[in-house]
Amino acid sequence: MAKNPLSTRVQNMSESATIRMAALGREVRDQGHDVISLSLGEPDFDTPEHIKNAAKQALDEGKTKYTPVPGIPELRQAISDKFKRENGLDYAPEQIVVSTGAKQSIANLAWALLDEGDEVIILAPYWVSYSDIVSVSGGVPVPVGAGIEEDYKVSAATIEAAITERTKFMLFSSPCNPTGSVYTYEELSAIAQMLSKYPDVLVVSDEIYEHINFTGKHVSIGTFPELKGRVITVNGFSKGFAMTGWRLGYIGAPLAIAKAVSKMQGQSTSGTNSIAQSAGVVALNSSLAPTHEMKAAFERRRELMIEGLGKVPGFRVNRPQGAFYIFPDVSELYGKTDGGDYTINNSDDLAEYLLMKAHVATVTGAAFGAPDCLRISYAASEAELKEAIERIARVIGELK
Repeated sequence: MAKNPLSTRVQNMSESATIRMAALGREVRDQGHDVISLSLGEPDFDTPEHIKNAAKQALDEGKTKYTPVPGIPELRQAISDKFKRENGLDYAPEQIVVSTGAKQSIANLAWALLDEGDEVIILAPYWVSYSDIVSVSGGVPVPVGAGIEEDYKVSAATIEAAITERTKFMLFSSPCNPTGSVYTYEELSAIAQMLSKYPDVLVVSDEIYEHINFTGKHVSIGTFPELKGRVITVNGFSKGFAMTGWRLGYIGAPLAIAKAVSKMQGQSTSGTNSIAQSAGVVALNSSLAPTHEMKAAFERRRELMIEGLGKVPGFRVNRPQGAFYIFPDVSELYGKTDGGDYTINNSDDLAEYLLMKAHVATVTGAAFGAPDCLRISYAASEAELKEAIERIARVIGELK
């Protein structure tokens, strides 16, 4: 083939670092090594029985046909009710669009909102796909970051300094992937007050981890009156209900934006899986007891990880308030070597070193806009986590 048939767009797109590390971990495992995978953001719990039973019932009832593009009416109503009940947000059913996961929801938004050259402020560290989704949609990602000293939370003043006449929206997650940081009411209020001076700037708030929040109360930025009619809230079922494989996400948005997103989705995937949507109705309208049990387990694991990794030389660890990640600053290890095949020049090198020498799969912080850090998921059993910490400590101890 004489000419490269691939578009510049796809050639410039990065592969998801989390998916890449998971695949590399599987390769090392296939070579006969006992790999502990702490790279993927996937709860290790099974979907609760009552949700699985709802899917079985939907199958038995023949709910196997195409669905409306923005979602079945029962699910859009359940999401609208959930927003009011749990978040204090007022999105009518016609302002809800159900998609094949929160990732598609964010991609739909980018395609529907961005013209060539529009800027998107992304609070960093950020989820790996944010930047590429913006870029492939013709937008310009503008990462605005904070370090471990600030608990990885970006101040209103820092955000304001990045706003230009080309800024279309601000994109962030709380609780945050990859840091586990949770923006407080006071911090979100300050951001909302600042953004009140910029009425054309929208806010896209990714709240997929809202139920894995150790602060006691999740705060949605859409509840602040200064931002009325300007916030798109993204959520889904994968984290809080252990439904990663079901591929079910959604947005609540101003009506014109919801209609634009539905129009965009109608030309790509159309309606989301009918069985998953029926199960989603039951998930939202049932007790959250299984979710709370899962959160309690993650909180115990968080303490285990903070204590264990906090003792590893060169690992600077803070106390994340949500999600299921530890995001240590590991820059003190740069320049060190094991005296053999490995010199740690950056977090990419460290992630490779940990996989090949300790057989623990993690993800480089560079993929999240934080090259001095490493993302370590604790969505694994306590026994696996303890073993992983021991392995990490051992091979880090070999660096000089």
